[in-house]
Amino acid sequence: MSNSSNLEKTPFYDIHVKLGARLIEFGGWLMPVQYKGIIEEHNAVRKAAGLFDLSHMGEVEVSGFKALEFLQFVTTNDVSKLEVGQAHYTFLCYPDGGIVDDLIVYRLPDKYLLVVNASNAEKDYAWLQESRTLKGFDCILRNASSATALLALQGPRAIEILQPLVANNLNEIAYYHCAEGELEGVSVLLARTGYTGEDGFELFFNKAHAEKIWNLLAEAGQAKGLQPIGLGARDTLRLEAKMALYGNDIDATSNPFEAGLGWAVKLDKGNFTGKAALEKFKASGLKRKLVGFEMKDRSIARHGYPVAIEGEVVGVVTSGSPSPTTGKNIGLAYVPLKYATLGTSLQVIIRNKPAEALVVKTPFYARPGKPK
Repeated sequence: MSNSSNLEKTPFYDIHVKLGARLIEFGGWLMPVQYKGIIEEHNAVRKAAGLFDLSHMGEVEVSGFKALEFLQFVTTNDVSKLEVGQAHYTFLCYPDGGIVDDLIVYRLPDKYLLVVNASNAEKDYAWLQESRTLKGFDCILRNASSATALLALQGPRAIEILQPLVANNLNEIAYYHCAEGELEGVSVLLARTGYTGEDGFELFFNKAHAEKIWNLLAEAGQAKGLQPIGLGARDTLRLEAKMALYGNDIDATSNPFEAGLGWAVKLDKGNFTGKAALEKFKASGLKRKLVGFEMKDRSIARHGYPVAIEGEVVGVVTSGSPSPTTGKNIGLAYVPLKYATLGTSLQVIIRNKPAEALVVKTPFYARPGKPK
């Protein structure tokens, strides 16, 4: 923590300190990794609800005459299909098909909102500016990250907690949709999205109201099992749901198809950055694939561990941890396509010793009644 003074702090920093959170460096930010403990926080989200500070994420607004045309060119999904109040998952890709970042695009009445990863926020904004200049798109980019606070309220009791605070009928906001709302006079964008595998909302608002909104939600959820959640449980939750983490599961050396995320690439929508490379990759077939695995014993796989078949290293673990929900130790790894079938036996090399693992179906956890 000696360099903590050089790190960015979210508008909820004082609250985290007051709650006794253990703080760590993450993507240039000082963030809570846990409060009461990763397992307890993980289980709170699966069984009741959790409140996450995500204000380190980046927000970019795109507006103007050619905003749609611009986003069609720089992202892989088909933005023209988005209706006002709808969102989708997509990628920024390099010309060679490698991933600049994964992000969510929200279509609002007068603009588009892009939510990008914290560690990539500056890089992404520069990439967007460069792409706009390159093709001369008549659109306006605004980096809204420093003015925006973002909280996620996730879990089976999330709507029950949030509904009394807003006039919107939250059940009418479909999955991957959003709506403007108010919490005690504060304008809030209510987005039914998240990174946990549970139902819930992400709330975007001006950071000047950070403490007020946190306290409103915390008080509303106090009797309903709501807990503050750190990055530790956020990671185990997203891994159980097989949601990719940039820098681990996807990066500039991987592409959406081999990561199992090709559904967010629309090759038939017109030209976009990386299209030619991705078309060629798809036509030539997968060479490797991101698979889920379970350890056969109590060994824990971690990011960067080698993966072997009969003693020969064939791949690498991208994410791994114990799974509090399933009670198993799980992970993700890139392996050659011929080894990517369910039931394949793998060895994860842990401290120079092989530990047995099995390729299994993913996601490792899916909530009952999850929208398709």
